[in-house]
Amino acid sequence: MNIKALLVITPLLLLSFALASDQQIAGDSPGWHVDFHDDFDSFNVDYWQDQILWVNNEDQCYVRDNQHGTREVSDGTLKLRVVDTGVERDCDNVDKNGSKHPDTRYVAGRIASKNRREFVKGKWTARLRLHGDGVDGMFPAWWLLGARNNEPPVQEADENVCWPLTGSGEIDIFEHYGGNGSGHYVSRMIKSLGECDKGDWESLMKVIDADLNAFHEYSVEWQQSDLVFRIDDTEVYRIPDRGDDFPEPLFAILNYAKITDAPMEDEWVMEVDWVQHEYWQ
Repeated sequence: MNIKALLVITPLLLLSFALASDQQIAGDSPGWHVDFHDDFDSFNVDYWQDQILWVNNEDQCYVRDNQHGTREVSDGTLKLRVVDTGVERDCDNVDKNGSKHPDTRYVAGRIASKNRREFVKGKWTARLRLHGDGVDGMFPAWWLLGARNNEPPVQEADENVCWPLTGSGEIDIFEHYGGNGSGHYVSRMIKSLGECDKGDWESLMKVIDADLNAFHEYSVEWQQSDLVFRIDDTEVYRIPDRGDDFPEPLFAILNYAKITDAPMEDEWVMEVDWVQHEYWQ
């Protein structure tokens, strides 16, 4: 190769090495990386399933396939609703002991990423809002549950761990109790008391003020051994040294429940813009 050609190529090689070096440095820099995202252009059965079960003595019946508009996906968002059908109806929901839900006029939507998208630690976020809040019986929620939980539907052989033992642990990112008034939600982890169905709901819980009828991003993330809860990326609650209580894969749940027999005047709606999980690298 002649000297003139070498003089032309050498700067190009140096530039290529510099760019490659910059890309390597950028790629190696620590940060959050998305490994699951759903913006609800459709109801993706590879991500979610309707979860049909009876828990917490709830008044409504969960239904499948968007019956009565209980889990409508439209205009780029998911709407989960509690609907008063006006007529008492048979309900096929059962609890983990096989007891059947009594007849009810109320139906609702509940979806879970169970056996679709399950992750160990990282960061879970949902952008959502309510359409009205502060009404007795309202109980919308965005939360996580251990993948070995033994509540219906039991679909795999290892789903044999009772709540809230390890493998069936619970983290509540967003829950609104309408009977306690408007403009607030709670974040918490359930502290296991070491026995089936024995959990402490209150000692690791915080009530947080927010305009629930505006869209916000509600998240929980693992920082080493801490659990950090955020709204719109601002830390609002931290539980030190308890993140390692959840070594198991967790799946996500979005649901709207009715937890008292108080009458409804309007449909109750939780609207979800997107959900995602990220890992730290």
